[in-house]
Amino acid sequence: MYKVEQLQQIRRIMSEKLDPKRYEHTLGVSFTAASLAMAHGADISTAEMAGLLHDCAKHFPESVLIQKCRKRDISLSREELQSPAVIHAIYGAYLTEHKYGITDEDVINAVRYHTTGRAGMSRLEKIIYIADYIEPQRSAADVLPEVRSLAFRDLDEAMYVILDSTVSYLTSGRSHIAKDTLTALEYFKRLRADRRK
Repeated sequence: MYKVEQLQQIRRIMSEKLDPKRYEHTLGVSFTAASLAMAHGADISTAEMAGLLHDCAKHFPESVLIQKCRKRDISLSREELQSPAVIHAIYGAYLTEHKYGITDEDVINAVRYHTTGRAGMSRLEKIIYIADYIEPQRSAADVLPEVRSLAFRDLDEAMYVILDSTVSYLTSGRSHIAKDTLTALEYFKRLRADRRK
């Protein structure tokens, strides 16, 4: 659990580091995450903190992020280098722990996997992944209205719908898909099938 002062401090730092549009998105994710935490019995302040930090490395260009990871011996796989849009989450997890002093592994992992997802996600990880997708400023995805309603009832089903839509979209555009995203989709697909038996 985080105190109001801690959340205010991180909010202030993010307002200085991120451009105005990214900062508004960050606030949207943070408040959406807090709302999802209320709906699903998770700690509200922890969800809010993870939401505030999820894009804490987004202000760096991709080439700079790669250099920063190498400088700090953060290994990047060949496929992560092929999907540079995910690297801000990897470096963001590092900053969450080493710059912002967060020791909660769940928050660190929520930042780390907010772009790709992964198999076996914790409740907080799912909340941040979903909040990033449904926050109020988002408007592009066809499944957004469905997911916005579903997210407050069933995190696992919301994860499946988002991942399925994301993989379909990336496949149609012949974009590289992160391995974690594919394994996450298979995981939530199996979970969904098991629940429907």
